[in-house]
Amino acid sequence: MTITIKAASHADRSGWEKLWAENRAHFGARDMDEAVIAGLWQRVRDPSSPMNAWLAFQAGEPVGLAHTILHPHTFSLRLVCYLEDLWVSPLHRGRGVATRLIEHLEVLGRQEGWRRLYWETAEDNAAARHLYDRVATLRPMATYQIELAN
Repeated sequence: MTITIKAASHADRSGWEKLWAENRAHFGARDMDEAVIAGLWQRVRDPSSPMNAWLAFQAGEPVGLAHTILHPHTFSLRLVCYLEDLWVSPLHRGRGVATRLIEHLEVLGRQEGWRRLYWETAEDNAAARHLYDRVATLRPMATYQIELAN
């Protein structure tokens, strides 16, 4: 079945919200404030924001999403793209949806001159890492964070 990828449009809000709710539930963030969800939707739809939402469709139904953030890089004047969220609805996994989302971003990045497309995943996320090991290079980096606010 054909998979098409497009930037989320105004008409895609309900499909995006369904996928985003699945993602949040999976990662234990079910109770996200409605104002935060609305703010995220506003950001990904704002052309001046560095954040974007991409949706994967099969038979006209949204089945996957990717949230990206373009930002400057200190070792190049080219932008880099952080793939912050990659989600495929559980009923549609194993059909190449995540691969197509990543491929779409890779093609777009080459067209727009990005320096790099990168993302993180949990060390124990075997299913995702199986795909990522096929399409990308594992960087030998550790990620540290300091929580500053909820």
